Amino acid sequence: MKLTGAQALIKSLEMQKVEVIFGLPGGAILPVYDPILDSSIRHILVRHEQGAGHMAEGYAHVTGRPGVAMVTSGPGATNIVTPLADAMMDSIPIVVITGQVPTTAIGTDAFQEVPITGVTLDITKHNWLITDVNDIPRVVAEAFHVATTGRPGPVLVDLPKDISNATMDWYWPSSLDELDLPGYKPQTTGDPEEVSRAAELILAAERPVIYAGGGILKARGAEALFELATRTGIPVVTTLMGRGTFPDSHPLCLGMPGMHGNYTAVTAMQKSDLLIALGSRFDDRVTGKVSAFAPEAKIIHVDIDPAELGKVRRPDVPIAGDARLVMEQILEALASQGLGPVGTVPDTGSRAATRPDLSSWLDQIRAWQAEFPLTYNQEDGGALKPQYVVEQLRDLSPDDTIVASGVGQHQMWASQYWQFNHPYTWVNSGGAGTMGFAVPAAIGAKVGRPDKTVWAIDGDGCFQMTAQELVTASAEKIPVKIAILNNAYLGMVRQWQELFYAERYSEVYLSPDLPDYVKWAEAMGCVGLKVESAEEVAPAIEKANGIDDRPVVIDFRTDAFEKVYPMVPAGAPNDDIIVGPAEGEGGR
Repeated sequence: MKLTGAQALIKSLEMQKVEVIFGLPGGAILPVYDPILDSSIRHILVRHEQGAGHMAEGYAHVTGRPGVAMVTSGPGATNIVTPLADAMMDSIPIVVITGQVPTTAIGTDAFQEVPITGVTLDITKHNWLITDVNDIPRVVAEAFHVATTGRPGPVLVDLPKDISNATMDWYWPSSLDELDLPGYKPQTTGDPEEVSRAAELILAAERPVIYAGGGILKARGAEALFELATRTGIPVVTTLMGRGTFPDSHPLCLGMPGMHGNYTAVTAMQKSDLLIALGSRFDDRVTGKVSAFAPEAKIIHVDIDPAELGKVRRPDVPIAGDARLVMEQILEALASQGLGPVGTVPDTGSRAATRPDLSSWLDQIRAWQAEFPLTYNQEDGGALKPQYVVEQLRDLSPDDTIVASGVGQHQMWASQYWQFNHPYTWVNSGGAGTMGFAVPAAIGAKVGRPDKTVWAIDGDGCFQMTAQELVTASAEKIPVKIAILNNAYLGMVRQWQELFYAERYSEVYLSPDLPDYVKWAEAMGCVGLKVESAEEVAPAIEKANGIDDRPVVIDFRTDAFEKVYPMVPAGAPNDDIIVGPAEGEGGR
């Protein structure tokens, strides 16, 4: 069967069971847009290429399947660089297809020519420039394999216009042996000796903590984590990227650690004698000052990416492998040493029978939780607190609501005050910290899970960066809901300027009324609402949750002086955690 390169590309995507492409056409990619008309694949026309990338990320976050975005050459390609970097930092599988000028024009500074494979070399897992039309099916198969195996991540396929127009005899690779990926063999199962050593450390620890990261979600390992925690009785902290891996409602869940984590999660890690790091990478927002991080803890570090083992903290037991598979191996090793599933009786001569009693450790944790809970004060008739808005959103929405966030104070409040009891319900930008992520990511999430309620909790600064994608949502009938915590500032920057720059507020004021968010929402085909007091919060949320035929935007006018606590100052030890405002602070 003879096909053009463009037809072969679309057929290859169909062979990968792609359901949706987020994209924006232009000259170099135009040949590929014609066969889309005859394809089963849904195309969603974005208003900016950055939106296409973040929508693909949101889709991947909640489905576990790779998101696909397609844009043209030059500025179309460079506009999707930020989502690629974001996906690389957070290990999100997306496949980006870019148009390119004809092969004969490459290197001549042709119109809308950018060497996008070179630009994205360090922010993709791998990328390809196709120069032979016959390579298209193989390259597409390789791209999806690389994006979704090992440590997931973004890939890019650059397709010159003349290759799109050329013809080839259709084929499809029948096996991985036909792919050209020399040296690419991710290790998925852990070394048995290291797994056995890990089990021994777990059975000997008196103050253990499971440090659960986003890699558990990528590995579809939430059930294995639950089994490991409940069988061992070890408390669990869930990182910003790992929220939902372990239910917040469970007594063993300590919540989020790190710079804006709660006191108990941060302190439990600091005082632990064993950290079981699963799909987490000891990033600076969790560790604080590395030399002072968890000084008495031995480290078991499980990660699919061998490069992460020892990169920040040298582990006592390094295990390269898929987090779910390695947890299952550890559970088997524990069972062989007498610690079987809950309800079984261990062998009296086993190591498990003499395992340290964790009750004093858990009692200490409960004492910290009682003494240092997350707090805020919503006064009657007082300024609207953003934490109160998040709690009301949580309580008035379905338990399995998907929550997307932008980056900043609102992101931290969302992670702190929402209760994540289901995996794959938290969509945020962790490593890159990309402002403007929430709106397009929420749209992508709703496309991937149309059966779920999807709320984006955004800040006014973030919202202004990508709000135009609500035009996409309205046109495509994607009924996402947006809660803007509008404090009229770039809130996190303002917080740092207040705490560390003597309240010298340089270029952070945004104005509460410019733009008019209700009118802007209505102009984009959404329902727009404004809330200025605590009494108005619940009715507005209930109204929004009752609307399912168009997007909804609520402008919550929140307290501009509210700050995110707890807080560990950048570069400081986690022991220096600031639990709340200083005496006399606030109430302005």
